[in-house]
Amino acid sequence: MTAVNKKAVLEGLLFVAGDEGIEKDQLMEVLDLDAEHLDLYIDELKKEYGKSERGIQVQEVAGGMKFTTKKEHAEFYKKLVRSPSSAALSQAALEALAVIAYRQPVSRMDIEEIRGVKTERPLRTLQAKGLVEQNGRQEGTGRAILYGTTNHFLDQFGLSSLDDLPPFPEQAEEKEEEYDLFFDKFQKAVAEDK
Repeated sequence: MTAVNKKAVLEGLLFVAGDEGIEKDQLMEVLDLDAEHLDLYIDELKKEYGKSERGIQVQEVAGGMKFTTKKEHAEFYKKLVRSPSSAALSQAALEALAVIAYRQPVSRMDIEEIRGVKTERPLRTLQAKGLVEQNGRQEGTGRAILYGTTNHFLDQFGLSSLDDLPPFPEQAEEKEEEYDLFFDKFQKAVAEDK
């Protein structure tokens, strides 16, 4: 068995952890390292990613480690958010959009419960594209943000109102076919909007 480069594995773990990051205790357990050796690898990665030719950095946030963008590049990230995107929506974003369209107003937790996976990034994408927006807050503890579709969503799908959405199919097979037709139309509209 070949030796594993634990610094490379650490880099991969930080990437996989995404926006949520990963706690040092968990990193030590997964990598089978003590705190001293983990800190050495983290310092090496920080130095490598701290160089000016790198676009991201390793940062400790609230006891966890994660990749973040560099402040000096912020103006470019703002331009990206403001520019109309020509990229098609991911499958995750399409699934989240379908849940929102049919169940609105709906909280992120409800969307995640239906999809069975995290939905933070797809929600940000949908908001950046102007397809969904915050639509009030849920009653009760925590007062979760509720999401709904926008007029831009209706325009992109050629709908005059939400009543024009295709009926929600009862059979699983029918659902997939309906969603495919529904989102094919959206993908074409986005492509034409380039």
